[in-house]
Amino acid sequence: MVLLRVVPVSARPAAQCVSVSGGIGLPRTHGSVTLSRSVRSAMLTSLLAIGGSVRHLTSAARGAPCLVRHLSSGPGSPEPEDGRGRRAARLAALAAGAALAGSALWLAQQRRGRLTAVSAASSGQYGQRRADLPTFSMEEVSRHADVKERVWMTYHEGVYDVTDFVRQHPGGAAIMMGAGGSADPFWDLYAVHKEEHVLKLLERYRIGNVREDEVGSHRDGTDDPWAAEPRRHPALKPSSKTPFNAEPPPALLADNFLTPNDLFYVRNHLPVPVVDPSEYELEVDGVGVGGLTLSLEQLKRDFPAVTVTATVMCAGNRRSEMTQVKPVRGLFWGAAAVGNATWTGARLTDVLKAAGYDVNSGPGKHVCFEGLDTDPSSTPYGASIPLETAVDPRRDVILAYEMNGQPLSRDHGAPVRVIVPGVVGARNVKWLGRITVSDTESDSHWQHSDYKGFNPSVDWDTVDFSKSPAIQELPVNSAICWPAPGHTVKVKDGHVHVKGYAWSGGGQRIVRVDVTADGGATWHDMALTVEEAAPAGRCWSWCLWQGRVPVPPGATAAQLWVKATDASYNTQPETFKNIWNLRGVLSNAYHRVDVHLKRV
Repeated sequence: MVLLRVVPVSARPAAQCVSVSGGIGLPRTHGSVTLSRSVRSAMLTSLLAIGGSVRHLTSAARGAPCLVRHLSSGPGSPEPEDGRGRRAARLAALAAGAALAGSALWLAQQRRGRLTAVSAASSGQYGQRRADLPTFSMEEVSRHADVKERVWMTYHEGVYDVTDFVRQHPGGAAIMMGAGGSADPFWDLYAVHKEEHVLKLLERYRIGNVREDEVGSHRDGTDDPWAAEPRRHPALKPSSKTPFNAEPPPALLADNFLTPNDLFYVRNHLPVPVVDPSEYELEVDGVGVGGLTLSLEQLKRDFPAVTVTATVMCAGNRRSEMTQVKPVRGLFWGAAAVGNATWTGARLTDVLKAAGYDVNSGPGKHVCFEGLDTDPSSTPYGASIPLETAVDPRRDVILAYEMNGQPLSRDHGAPVRVIVPGVVGARNVKWLGRITVSDTESDSHWQHSDYKGFNPSVDWDTVDFSKSPAIQELPVNSAICWPAPGHTVKVKDGHVHVKGYAWSGGGQRIVRVDVTADGGATWHDMALTVEEAAPAGRCWSWCLWQGRVPVPPGATAAQLWVKATDASYNTQPETFKNIWNLRGVLSNAYHRVDVHLKRV
């Protein structure tokens, strides 16, 4: 790969030349209960309101097509003689119900106003034993699994009667999936959602304590879903640990055009699956597709290897800045939920052709991707892209098995992930297990009820996710990686040195990066390092930029601003006020960094 360093005209000496350097899934039915799409949508909207990284899908649970370590047996899995599968299936149902109960409680609080403080406040910690309440055995709790007998659940040492809530809420049918059991498996799997306002509301339904010798008995015969997580580089700063989501220090990004694999940001929605490469299978199906199943060896052997340099950016990158306007729901990402790498793999179009699909005139409107990362009901993470994106050879969509010349690591989707250059990270599905050509979008929650933008006046009372399209290409963005906020910067000859990154979705090249240190009174072009060989409209990788910026004479502090402009002359908005949205996505206002100045 050849990089081109572009120096702005104003900064070039006359003789200077350009230098070149080498969720808890929700089944549609449970027993005799059929969950309508409207009911499932209402529940999923409630779940989304809790925020964070885990999303819950509306599709029926499907077993993974390869050797993957699951918390529970998938539908149709054989029942082991020791009953472990039965316990695991029960755990999956309990976790799903607990998830729905906790999230729906949150939504009820938002829509009905604040509830009075619970009398359990004196207990000091939610779910702890209370001397003023009776004790129940888990056998007694299990008898309360329907509205007629009252609906009970447990959390830690507490027993809760949620019957009245079940009767009121449209998601009551699904909450019943976890009736008569423990909410703890949900918190184990989705710890990012254990928020105080949810626990406080749950305490309103407290009726007793679990018998002391049975506390924790719901865990018997179950596995810790996080026990097989990979080891991570200590430089990564987690925004959540279960599931693991983390970004590197921004200063490290600006030092490398290709982000080192171990320092590339990590975005996981569920536990990282354990996949045996020798047992891996990729299924290809859908409308106009004859059907195909590929092993990793076949993917490498039977299809030409293609290398693409592309940036992947999380939809929530820089969300923490948007929260300064008012709170949003989601992980507290800084400016480093982004990375740039070379990706090597087979073209998606080649694989579709091998599966019998006519990429020039075949049917369908979308290509859906399913990961091998699953929740307790074996429901996978999923997403989709428009068919025209998938089959256009100029879009360079690949099924990658290498990253920066090395096999994919587990956190980054090993053994295979899809790379959709220029498109939000949420569609670059990791641990790819299935590709489906479809007339409709992926039915996953992440496609229908997350990763969408709304105007600043839409809140959780009025949001309708069906009214906005799923994010695909991201808007132009940039950030200052150095200096860091609050740092003391040396001023030489009245200037400070600044560096960072800029990127625009859809393959648009960055043509200019401007920085100011005087509130926008004067702006200064930065020198850009870009991928030279990328043709117009196919510039998938970011640019790194740096330069010297004058600071006001005598000033002891300054606020640095940066904005980027792409080849279509799209540029960044000045503030977050008018682009605020309840999920904190598409955060691309000017990046601002406050620094102290030291003159030398």
